[in-house]
Amino acid sequence: MSNIKLKNNLEDALSEAKKIISEIKYGSVTLIVQDGVVIQIERQEKIRLK
Repeated sequence: MSNIKLKNNLEDALSEAKKIISEIKYGSVTLIVQDGVVIQIERQEKIRLK
């Protein structure tokens, strides 16, 4: 994969991760990487009951 495609992949993944982080109050975001390429983003959200 070319450096341009790798850079675009990383920029897209980071943009999506930032969006997810801004939307959740409690939880985690995991980036799954294969051969230096982000292939999946996992979002796990917790709901706290008061």
